[in-house]
Amino acid sequence: MEFKVLKTPLTTEVVRSLRAGDFVALYGVVYTARDAAHRRMVQAIASGEPLPFDPAGQVIYYTGPCPGFNHHPVGSCGPTTSGRMDGYTVELLKLGIKGMIGKGERSAEVRAAMQECQAVYLATIGGAGAYLSRKVLRAEIVAYPDLGPEAVMKLEVADFPCIVATDVHGGNLYRDQDKGAI
Repeated sequence: MEFKVLKTPLTTEVVRSLRAGDFVALYGVVYTARDAAHRRMVQAIASGEPLPFDPAGQVIYYTGPCPGFNHHPVGSCGPTTSGRMDGYTVELLKLGIKGMIGKGERSAEVRAAMQECQAVYLATIGGAGAYLSRKVLRAEIVAYPDLGPEAVMKLEVADFPCIVATDVHGGNLYRDQDKGAI
């Protein structure tokens, strides 16, 4: 199995080179955010307030990491169901988010916005949060600490395994049986 190496922040050129079914090893910074953090970010956008990070080229990982232990920056950090963020995603894509990591299929509206805004959706291994935590080198809370594990965190990752689930060309592993639908 061959992995494409991706470094964040992502560019449109890199995103356009990806196809549903590609295996990816991700390196660099990703930001965590789940439902409550997404709600606050979209409220900030509506109020004209800045987001907790510059979204241009960034990747959001739908996870709420457990606290770290034994010198690890985070504990288990498996993906959550991405569809729960669909109501907020289009606004973030319009601001330049280039990638999202989670599990499960995305809505038709999000898939259309991904094509329009040139962004990619990556899936990672559900149920393997302990394994994935070993791919996190550093972690820091950057916004909404009152949300506990759902605060926005900046993670530095290395060799973080993903598969391109939905690409900018309309490829979708959840629907394309000939690509080994997941």
